[in-house]
Amino acid sequence: MPASSSRRRGRIGERNRRRILTAAERVFARRGYQGATLDEIAKESMLPKANLLYYFKSKQALYHAVVSDILEAWLAALGEISVDDDPADALTGYVERKMALSRERPEGSRVFAMELITGAPVIGEYLRGALRDWVERQGAVFRVWQRRGMMADLSPEHVFFAIWAMTQTYADFSPQVTAVLGVDRLEEADYRLAVGTVTAIILRGLGLPPRRSGRVAAAPSG
Repeated sequence: MPASSSRRRGRIGERNRRRILTAAERVFARRGYQGATLDEIAKESMLPKANLLYYFKSKQALYHAVVSDILEAWLAALGEISVDDDPADALTGYVERKMALSRERPEGSRVFAMELITGAPVIGEYLRGALRDWVERQGAVFRVWQRRGMMADLSPEHVFFAIWAMTQTYADFSPQVTAVLGVDRLEEADYRLAVGTVTAIILRGLGLPPRRSGRVAAAPSG
């Protein structure tokens, strides 16, 4: 097979795989793992069921791929921080990107929340392995910053728990947020204010000066 044909097939395959993952994310968010069916996911993706089973051998394999894809996107939002980075800049960027994911992929956040609420039966090993390793690597950087007197001596693990909880609430509990704010849906200004508030809470809790960016509302003084 010519190299150009192989590359074209590869691009088509990647597009189909992404299309299936996106559709599955929406269906799992609506139905949960037990309630979702491959037939409904095929209909949502507008691809034959046989295509789903070509890329993913079972519903469980597809679900595992969806949840892993969500988690990898969250971890990529921070990337691998370095001891040479500015702590306030690194955490400000992470909160911004994490909130953007809650806004752009709310179904993904809900799927992940349901998986955890049920005891992480599918991705428990991933959490104990890849996620734990990632947190340990970032935590090691935090501890260098702390030894240098650049931030308060707080548990890095619990800082990440706090960031995840505060940013994901805008996806997982959006009806509560909109009800309290008295709006039908969150708009750009609402997200800017939310990002600015969450960022200020995290940075000030760590003894860091809040940063100003084009996406973050200025943190209130006092």
